[in-house]
Amino acid sequence: MAAKIESERFGETADGNLVTKYQLKNSLGTSVDIIDFGGIVTSINTPDRNGHIDDITTGFDKLSEYEKNPAYFGALIGRIANRIYQGKFCVDGKGYSVAVNRDPNHLHGGLVGFDKKIWQAEVSEGRLKLSYVSPDGEEGYPGSLSVTVVYELTADNELFIDYHATTDRTTIVNLTNHAYFNLAGHKAANIYDHIVTINADEYLPKTEAGVPTGEIAKVDGTLFDLRQPVLLKDRLLQVQGPPPGFDHNFCLKKDETGRSFAARVKHPESGRMLEVFTDQPGIQFYTGNFLDGLSGKNGASYKQHSSFALETQNYPDAINHPNFPNSILKPGEVYRHRTWYKFSTSS
Repeated sequence: MAAKIESERFGETADGNLVTKYQLKNSLGTSVDIIDFGGIVTSINTPDRNGHIDDITTGFDKLSEYEKNPAYFGALIGRIANRIYQGKFCVDGKGYSVAVNRDPNHLHGGLVGFDKKIWQAEVSEGRLKLSYVSPDGEEGYPGSLSVTVVYELTADNELFIDYHATTDRTTIVNLTNHAYFNLAGHKAANIYDHIVTINADEYLPKTEAGVPTGEIAKVDGTLFDLRQPVLLKDRLLQVQGPPPGFDHNFCLKKDETGRSFAARVKHPESGRMLEVFTDQPGIQFYTGNFLDGLSGKNGASYKQHSSFALETQNYPDAINHPNFPNSILKPGEVYRHRTWYKFSTSS
């Protein structure tokens, strides 16, 4: 049975554009709220093992706060998720420079990325389809990029996100969603009591600038071996920063189904569990290292390590590393990315 979708006015941007909120709700009591500004997931309400409903994703009360959104809470990210070293890359032998908005790198699409765009929304058969056309030269990227993102909340309690993109000129693309989670509820103090598993034999070491060195390293014998369940308080603070914590790409083990298991997070006290499946080669595991008490919805204060993100995507800075998966999209090709976030409880 398709999820029920209702809509209501969420607010108006500083330049006068109306923003609508869409709520997807299934028969299991789970609901997901999404706005057409930035395609942002503003809330995810799920039951715990006793049926108590709580919102497990970070966010804000007001649209004006999402217009700033320095942590990219819940947002669609593009054209390029993650970092491009020094904001420089080459396509078809031509060099391009894009904004260095997180010194010394280009981060999450630039100064005004997809997270700050109004998307055209269409509701059909329990799905919310968002569309945006990024014009040639926007944020310094070549080519006009036509993007659609479909959100669907299934009867099996999965939030399915289906990304498509085409271009009229050779360009680069790497899309993701930047939802943050705390399975105890978004107002909980930290994520140290969460148990994490990531299905990756390899990860990408980083430079001091926060971009991959180019090495694809084995996780064996390192703090990045999360193939077996790990309690975060026993591991997170050992990962050197500054600041401490995970902000790394894991190279996922893939199968032939197009829906590979990527990660699992459990919260023993509430019984909530989140599983991630994807067709992408990588997942960025981020443990909110740079959160510094940001004021959020319902009076929340989002401090360091108060939430985590599992961003399915291509490897960071892939255009500058020929040994990484391809991030180039040419005319006539279709970029496709599918991710499933499955919500459940355990005894």
